[in-house]
Amino acid sequence: MSYELIALLMLSSMMIMLLTGQRIFGAIGFVATVAALFLWGTGGSEMPFNAAMKLLKWYPLLTLPMFIYMGYMMSESRIADDLYKMFHVWMGPLPGGLAIGTIGLMVIISAMNGLSVAGMAIGATIALPELLRRNYDKIMVTGVIQAGSSLGILVPPSVVLVLYGMIARQPVGQLWLAGVFPGLMMAGLFVLYIVIRCYLQPELGPVLPEEERRVGWGEKFRLLSAGILPLVIFLSMTGLFLAGFTSLVESSAVGAVAATIAAAIKGRLSRDVMENTLRKTLGVSCMFMWIILAALCFGAVFDGLGAVKSIQGLFIDQLGLSRWEILIMMQITYLVMGMFLDDTAMLVIVAPLYVPLVGRLGFDLVWYGVLYTITCQIAYMTPPFGYNLFLMRAMAPPEITLPDIYRSIVPFVGVMILALALVIVFPEIAMWLPHHVYGR
Repeated sequence: MSYELIALLMLSSMMIMLLTGQRIFGAIGFVATVAALFLWGTGGSEMPFNAAMKLLKWYPLLTLPMFIYMGYMMSESRIADDLYKMFHVWMGPLPGGLAIGTIGLMVIISAMNGLSVAGMAIGATIALPELLRRNYDKIMVTGVIQAGSSLGILVPPSVVLVLYGMIARQPVGQLWLAGVFPGLMMAGLFVLYIVIRCYLQPELGPVLPEEERRVGWGEKFRLLSAGILPLVIFLSMTGLFLAGFTSLVESSAVGAVAATIAAAIKGRLSRDVMENTLRKTLGVSCMFMWIILAALCFGAVFDGLGAVKSIQGLFIDQLGLSRWEILIMMQITYLVMGMFLDDTAMLVIVAPLYVPLVGRLGFDLVWYGVLYTITCQIAYMTPPFGYNLFLMRAMAPPEITLPDIYRSIVPFVGVMILALALVIVFPEIAMWLPHHVYGR
């Protein structure tokens, strides 16, 4: 059996196991272990051990539990509730204003957390009930929350970009900066869509009743203070890192400590808050660790087979595709995989194969990291098995059905594809800021 056929058999076996509902790390690790034993006998049993040692020595991996802790601390201490109340008062008088405010909330939550799951949980539990209670169209607001939560993996401090930086050996600071303008541009396009849609169909996003709009300017400015603590946390974390005063791991620790202090200042650092935060942080962090461990073993077997060079030879030498055609094919691959996997699983499985090819084609690997992340956002919301679709179904009230959720994401997926095309055609949208800051 040829090595190319073995590599294809490994990938197909892994996908079949995932379709049967097996856990991601179990499917990846099982296929890698069986392939290693089949190819190299008992000596292949050292591969999982070596992968574990490589993982334990991966010092930047300490950033993951820190960022996850920071996001859950902000959520459990209800600081996100304060932010939504601020947007409620300031944006409510506009048609579709609460939906616009929800996008703003998601941008801030993304800047505090770096994961889409936390944004989805906050949007579904805080924003969605309020929007439905005020007669917003359920299909539109369901799409708003799903689209807004996807910003968590693009806006810094994106955990996905941290993982990409580790695998692609690219500076995390530059990746974070490269995600800023595309993330804000995408949020702006979401807002523009909401404004136009609610202008044409005001019944989809009615303004607040007169009695709720009677809030004095003093109260409005007092509510603005809800955004100060998240801003201080974000600046203390990313500002110190980008200025060179702290390393990436130290920056994540600063963010975790700052979030804890913010909860204490608000008088909400209770035993229950700390216990829930630590339990959720431990659960998500362990999930990441198992997936990365299994993927390192899988990647080691693939490297041993020479699959990376085979893929490069197939695309470039045999098929004779141009570099832009190859880039588009890779993005389509991510879209298909996103129907079945989350962003972390896609990254650790495919990135070790694609990143060397991207470098050989002459593309900037920092820019490609942004493309990968935007494509993951789209894949998250692509039927029939997009990750965000089922997260929303699990969190949404009974009156929002799965067909409603599928219908809700159609216009937002179109907006995200437009954003992806803009970043491909105009790379400086992503690269201007890192070039300006780092002088590349």
